[in-house]
Amino acid sequence: MQAPLIIGYWNIRGFAQPIKLLLSYVGREFETKQYCLGPAPTYSNKAWKSVKYSLGLPFPNLPYLIDGDVKIVQSHAILKYFGRQHNLCGTTEEERIRMDIMEHQLEDTLNAHISVCYSTYFGHGKHEDRKAEYLKHLPYTLRQYSEFLADHPWFAGENITFVDFIAYDLFDIHRVFSPGCLDGYKNIADYMEKFEELPAIEKYMHSGKFLRRPIYNKPADWRGD
Repeated sequence: MQAPLIIGYWNIRGFAQPIKLLLSYVGREFETKQYCLGPAPTYSNKAWKSVKYSLGLPFPNLPYLIDGDVKIVQSHAILKYFGRQHNLCGTTEEERIRMDIMEHQLEDTLNAHISVCYSTYFGHGKHEDRKAEYLKHLPYTLRQYSEFLADHPWFAGENITFVDFIAYDLFDIHRVFSPGCLDGYKNIADYMEKFEELPAIEKYMHSGKFLRRPIYNKPADWRGD
């Protein structure tokens, strides 16, 4: 019997969500191994640290993938692993260029948002002040994504790629963080609806395996729950 595919991560949505969405889209069954932080004020990560170096992972980190003898860390590396298997890495050079641009642009935006949501934990100042500054620039950020998407059905072009699973998750996080923020960007709103109506995605989102909240972990000023 084939060993189960395992995704290891904290018991939150976080970086694992696009991976789970992609696996659901391509019809790969998976199990999740969840790790919990301890309570405030120390937020002990003993649950993860106690097994971190015993799993045979390269550069042990969360999230991780164990697929038989294959062991991968880094969320984008995991997405690309399945993307290559299921033709989700672009079909033309133009698509691959757009995909590469989006991958790193989305990463920049998500890291900026994480920095705001963990302001106190990272010592970056008051969360409310940083949130206000972030929201002031959010329309410009979203407009850039809207202009890049233009009238394409997917961000790389005509075909869905692994970056669409990152993009959907990022925009969904933002409409929780700032309700109504997508209202002025019809093509992004339509894109979100189209993604959610993909039969496999719709089925997964209505299943007991789908984790909508919390988005971030216990030390965050804003967790999305």
